Amino acid sequence: MSDIAIKIEHLSKMYRLGVINNGTLWRDIQTYMSLKLGKEDPNSKIGENKYSGDKDHFWALKDVSFEVKQGDRLGIIGKNGAGKSTLLKILSRITTPTEGTIKVKGKIASLLEVGTGFHTELTGRENIFLNGAILGMKKRRINTLLDSIIDFSGIDKHIDTPVKRYSSGMFVRLAFAVAAHLDCDILIADEVLAVGDAEFQKKALGKMQELSTGQGRTVLFVSHNMNAVKQLCNSGIIFEKGRAINASNDIESLTSEYLYSNFKNVKSSVWNNPGKIYEKCFTPLNLQIEDEEGNVIDGTISVNKSYNVKLEFEIKELSSNLNIYLLFATLDGTILFTTNPYDNIENYKMHLGINVLYCSIPPNLLNTNDYNISLGSELANYNIITDPCADNTDPSKVMIKFNVESNSALIFPNRYKSAIAPKLKWKKK
Repeated sequence: MSDIAIKIEHLSKMYRLGVINNGTLWRDIQTYMSLKLGKEDPNSKIGENKYSGDKDHFWALKDVSFEVKQGDRLGIIGKNGAGKSTLLKILSRITTPTEGTIKVKGKIASLLEVGTGFHTELTGRENIFLNGAILGMKKRRINTLLDSIIDFSGIDKHIDTPVKRYSSGMFVRLAFAVAAHLDCDILIADEVLAVGDAEFQKKALGKMQELSTGQGRTVLFVSHNMNAVKQLCNSGIIFEKGRAINASNDIESLTSEYLYSNFKNVKSSVWNNPGKIYEKCFTPLNLQIEDEEGNVIDGTISVNKSYNVKLEFEIKELSSNLNIYLLFATLDGTILFTTNPYDNIENYKMHLGINVLYCSIPPNLLNTNDYNISLGSELANYNIITDPCADNTDPSKVMIKFNVESNSALIFPNRYKSAIAPKLKWKKK
């Protein structure tokens, strides 16, 4: 383990649902004595079939094995319930594994939940000393770093206020400031930056990069924000249903794979109303991409070809409050632009019955990448019908995805990393 900071082998964690013991004192004693003697628990299930689970058992982690090198910034990604937080709690020694081994080289500092290790009746200043002591810092060291911690947190005006009056954002600012100044070898951060504002997120990501690249510390970072993962991490691992399904040093391709998995239930370039979205003022029926001849494009579009987005909907009652629009975005959630029929259809009015609209997309607008189009519709000051920012699993989400590609490496290659790549006019003098 010369350059290995963390080595995990066949790690599993099982929870029993609805109970906290074996049901009888004798079985509890059997389990306790077996664990103390290093023997197998006689009350646990035997064999591979235990991984299938049943109504009484839940495997939060299943046979997980991987290594993290010193100085690596590992992004751990996956859906809610995939096992990410359980893994970090085991690494932080908050809970113990059911099976497997973990070898760690160095001191771990964990930032798992907002306010962990804080006493709400104490002030921010007092909690710096308390939290620092819990995390292994000496009082003399905390005194040396106190001004730096307060300055980094950005809450110096409230540092002598009891933390029970802090917002969640102030909590995480102070907690991260303490953790970031620890003399640790491994820093674990679990989705804590989600409650911070944009300025603090940028500062925190920069600090973690500095700790890793400048001081050689190892960082384990859990987040649902793929942009933050790509910005910070140089490697990653995807968790699904308690298993580590893929790991790679190419964080770009790994995050793209994860984002694609979230869109697997979204049809390529066609959405048809399954009958679940109904509003008498606006019922979407169809959203698809077509070429100039009216043929449906199946997923892939050439960067130098124009195409149309066709929207078909039904109106059973006219309303002057109805607004509709299309939202274009990349798969990582970056919004590119929105467009609506009121932009350039003069005096546009809908009519009762079936309405069909076409949005024309010019060539060389979007770069080679993967995109999605979501439909937004609402009755102003009354009701949202389809929300383009809703979760992808929301049954009222109307979305299609497509890919833009180029046959020529000379036309807006991916290395420029831009989402749009219009051909602008140039001239020479």
